[in-house]
Amino acid sequence: MSAWRDAVAALQRERTPAVLVSVESIVGSTPREPGTKMIVTAEELYGTIGGGNLEFQACRIARNQLELGADDGVRRFPLGAGLGQCCGGLVNLMFEKLGDASDWDGISREQDHIELYLFGAGHVGQAVVRALRDLPVNIHWIDTRDGILPEVMRPGVDAICSDTPEAEVDAAAAGSYFLVMTHDHGLDQRLCEQILKRDDFDYFGLIGSQSKRRNFETRMQRRGVAPGRFAGMTCPIGIDGINSKHPAQIAISVAAEILQVYDRSQAGGLTSNKTPYEMGARS
Repeated sequence: MSAWRDAVAALQRERTPAVLVSVESIVGSTPREPGTKMIVTAEELYGTIGGGNLEFQACRIARNQLELGADDGVRRFPLGAGLGQCCGGLVNLMFEKLGDASDWDGISREQDHIELYLFGAGHVGQAVVRALRDLPVNIHWIDTRDGILPEVMRPGVDAICSDTPEAEVDAAAAGSYFLVMTHDHGLDQRLCEQILKRDDFDYFGLIGSQSKRRNFETRMQRRGVAPGRFAGMTCPIGIDGINSKHPAQIAISVAAEILQVYDRSQAGGLTSNKTPYEMGARS
């Protein structure tokens, strides 16, 4: 994801002529889903619509458009023997030339699908940032400790050292994703309470075991949080079937969970992929 974003930014700055190729619609089995995009210039290719002869033919058409100044339009590609692919489905590809600044600005805005507020820069937090490196996620990475966050951040990661991390919860836009995994259980609880005051987030995950969840629910209920709000808190975090406590494996599991929630929200389905106590304990 960061490579795609960096490419868009560089091409926009340089006003490099390019064609945006998008999967407009599909029928049956296809390599990629609708909305998938790639950018084709005279010499380079950024992103992928699935590879193979489909992508080769799409690149050829896009470069012909650049050379000849042909019009935008939709092309139909049956994925059978004639194209040398065995998927058996059908793909409609949209070809759009990128020239004016407004064209590039529109593409830039499309890149940041998920806004994740990640609280905690310990081993698991660092692993989460690595796991999400090439995925459609903008990360606001927050910690209260001086010197714990890396001095140099990759594109798409905003490092915030704050004595009042709860304020970052309040400042987040509707539809944001929250992931709480700080070094301090007291801080974790305060962040949970602040997040649960909102009813407009798409995902809220708290690292910890079922025991931690039960303890937090009891304490927060005593502090006035309505029991019905706890259904919006995912704890333990991560997809089913991965129970390792290794930071990298937890991070991969959580990244998969975040993408599941995003895909479901885009499809108009549920935004939570499990009930509160479905997963085994994880500290």
